[in-house]
Amino acid sequence: MTVKYKRILLKLSGETLGGSAGTGYDPATLTRISNEIKQVYDLGVEIAIVVGGGNIFRGIYAKDLGFERCSADYMGMLATVMNALALQDSIEKTGLTTRVLSALEVKSVAEPFILRRALRHLEKKRVLILAAGSGNPLFTTDTPSALRAVELRADVLLKATKVDGIYTKDPVKFPDAVKYDTITYEEAIENRLNVMDMTAFTLCMENDMPIVIFSIRGEGNILKIVKGETVGSLVHANTCR
Repeated sequence: MTVKYKRILLKLSGETLGGSAGTGYDPATLTRISNEIKQVYDLGVEIAIVVGGGNIFRGIYAKDLGFERCSADYMGMLATVMNALALQDSIEKTGLTTRVLSALEVKSVAEPFILRRALRHLEKKRVLILAAGSGNPLFTTDTPSALRAVELRADVLLKATKVDGIYTKDPVKFPDAVKYDTITYEEAIENRLNVMDMTAFTLCMENDMPIVIFSIRGEGNILKIVKGETVGSLVHANTCR
């Protein structure tokens, strides 16, 4: 079967792993996502995953708890390592081989992120799970997702969210909100649409990295996107799918 994207970077929030609760781990959700990754892999697609840590700890909110921001962000990065290990265990139960690569050194459980090594793992058809963001505080996981997508020469950045795409305005608050199937980078900026944080968005725009915003709650959505079906919203230099 012909696929549209041969190498993908999938960005999963930590809350995704917690299922409907958004905290901790939901075994059914982990199994569902892992099975879908296996289906995509079986089409010959190379897969790298950046995972967040929001189901355990979100550094950006830690100031409310009295933590210094940089310390809190490092705590959040360590939470992503825990999530990477949980995801690794779940994915390997489908029979796939994975490697966890971390931007922070935790050599007992993960390899350090070295670009050439990561590319070699992809060439050997291993699923990459990328933890600890970029290893730097003061960034959301959007930025390392964009960075790794560009570094690994992915064909697309898939950002899994709780909503099914980009809308003209908040669809929860405004029933008349209209969903975009496709939109250019420039249109997204002009309309002040919150696609992802601006650092990540600019990095994608400057490197012509297409972004698909989609709902992870939809069964088979990752597989549909890889096969070229219209799912979510595509952000690109032009509006052609």
